[in-house]
Amino acid sequence: MNTTPISRWPVPDIADLPEDLRARILEVQAKAGFVPNVFLAFAHRPEEARAFFAWHDALLMKETGTLSKADREMVIVATSAANDCLYCVVAHGALLRVYSKQPLLADQVATNYLKADIGERQRAMLAFALKVCQDSGAIVEADFEALRAHGFTDEDIWDIGAITALFGLSNRMANLLSLRPNDEFFLLGRMPRVKPA
Repeated sequence: MNTTPISRWPVPDIADLPEDLRARILEVQAKAGFVPNVFLAFAHRPEEARAFFAWHDALLMKETGTLSKADREMVIVATSAANDCLYCVVAHGALLRVYSKQPLLADQVATNYLKADIGERQRAMLAFALKVCQDSGAIVEADFEALRAHGFTDEDIWDIGAITALFGLSNRMANLLSLRPNDEFFLLGRMPRVKPA
């Protein structure tokens, strides 16, 4: 078990948190089997944690548009790698493996999406996300047209950009905090689940 602190700032005890944040964390723990460190670290400032997770949920939990859960996680992994964010690459890499059911995909996307086992549509999506991440001032109409040619709607394009922007903030906060990934994330989704007989 890793004993390195999960954040350079104090991490509150779950029992001492406001009721809404405590309930949210306990719900995540019941579903995942552990509490992702980001919830505990961000809870150091409850108002900011609420705002961050509200934006997160609005972008990642919705069922509209053509982006799959795996697509959304792919955007996070590629842009978090570009921002050198260990926490988000590891945590969202685990989610990408789970949602895509491809145990190698997250490592490929984090290292070089151009060599990843993905289609041209997803390559176009990641090219746009990385432009938003690294050079948003250079975005031109041709960038939108390239995505539309692959069937992305303007609402999908907003989602790709907004997810990239949110995780630009998240990546920088995680690096500021020295946020440590949970040990559980490293193995999650790497081996197929064995169903009980």
